[in-house]
Amino acid sequence: MLKDPMVVNLLTDVVEGEENLEIVKCLIEGVSTDEEIAEKTEIRLNIVRKVLYKLYDQGLASYKRSKDPETQWYSYAWTFEGKEVQKQLESKSTHIIKSLNVELEIEENNMFFLCPNEHTRLDFEDASQLSFICPECGEELGFEDNSKKINKIKEEITACEKVYEAVCSSK
Repeated sequence: MLKDPMVVNLLTDVVEGEENLEIVKCLIEGVSTDEEIAEKTEIRLNIVRKVLYKLYDQGLASYKRSKDPETQWYSYAWTFEGKEVQKQLESKSTHIIKSLNVELEIEENNMFFLCPNEHTRLDFEDASQLSFICPECGEELGFEDNSKKINKIKEEITACEKVYEAVCSSK
């Protein structure tokens, strides 16, 4: 699982750094207590606990609490939720694709005008309200050929759809 760059990227964001992926690796390998993980990874116990709770908050880890009858101390047995990683990757991919499609629609259905000094970029309606004059520097706004931007967005959508298909097919 940690060989997949998309999984690594998602988990790195959650655990705040690649160095903390060792904690996830331990969970995947079946090491279940925070103390055992800290010992195996040589990462401070408070950091291990912090990372475990971050994983828990994101639904990527769960725990069972038990009480020692002699000491009355609680211990926690942690489990990595691998299926949740898949769900989150699908959700993230879907969100990105939707956002890119909205951006593409805006670019394809509008004319844009730019300040020659790159202060502002306005659609036709906003530019006409300002008489095609930059509100910041007073220069005349020029028409922008956004065909390259449209093509770039289309390429990003295609790339994201491929990633989404890869995520869905690895179920």
